[in-house]
Amino acid sequence: MLTKWKQLKRNQIFLLMVLPATLWFIIMKYLPIFGNLIAFQKFTYHAKGIFHGIWSAEWVGLDNFKFLFQTNDAFIITRNTLLYNFAFIILGVVIPVALAIVVSGLTNKRMSKFYQTGMMLPHFLSWVVVGYFVFAFLSMDKGFLNNVLASLGVEPKMWYNEPAYWPFILILAQVWKTVGYSSVIYIAAIAGIDRTYYEAAVIDGASKWQQIRSVTIPHLKPLIIILTILAIGQIFHSDIGLFYQVPRESGLLFPVTNVIDTYVYRSMKEMGVFSMSAAAGLYQSVVGCILVLTANYAVRKISKDDALF
Repeated sequence: MLTKWKQLKRNQIFLLMVLPATLWFIIMKYLPIFGNLIAFQKFTYHAKGIFHGIWSAEWVGLDNFKFLFQTNDAFIITRNTLLYNFAFIILGVVIPVALAIVVSGLTNKRMSKFYQTGMMLPHFLSWVVVGYFVFAFLSMDKGFLNNVLASLGVEPKMWYNEPAYWPFILILAQVWKTVGYSSVIYIAAIAGIDRTYYEAAVIDGASKWQQIRSVTIPHLKPLIIILTILAIGQIFHSDIGLFYQVPRESGLLFPVTNVIDTYVYRSMKEMGVFSMSAAAGLYQSVVGCILVLTANYAVRKISKDDALF
């Protein structure tokens, strides 16, 4: 006991340094876990406060989960959520890695920093701003694309009324906004690769492509696997800003833009039933956790050293 006390006293400065982050993590991450009780209750706000509302709410079991699976849109929102996230995961690996390799290969470091900054800027824009950017391109009357089509003698399109184009538009918007942040992570990883590997490859007569294939990609593989496993855990989650703000609530686009998060948000806004929203969030989190564990288990079977844990 005395030894442990001495260790605490010796490391008290470091403990004080991590204390604010620890308190934040407990308050913002662990305490809200008790709010999952709402998913199994018929919860309503109470005049005595939210905690009294939770303890006095009627227990309804799994009834709140039924609205996700019994609705006519259950298949559509699940299909859209999964397919979009599969596309985001694949493109979120291929494009950032390719960009990171290209930028890292620039000999002019000033231009390299300029390109990195330019790629990062969309990450700091809100989806509200991005939604207006997209509207500036696709507006029926004054949109840039319709002006180009008109100048070419082609009939302007009502983009917000035609669902066929929107899977590509949403994927493009997602990639444009997120690819810069992801590429910077890979650029940092490439910068940490020992340069002697490349020097040895040059001495052996390896071309640039052979260096990328035999040196860069193998060193990036553990990071790619870890980020992919974490992304799989979010496969039932969607960025509500992308699917709600960018299509501008066009009802004609719901078959291709409605995902679990937007469906829950609209249901909560219209009906004001918070228990259903909590049930959907808990369902997404539980499924995500199971998928992370499954993906990590599969990776451990193939290559134990590359697994997340």
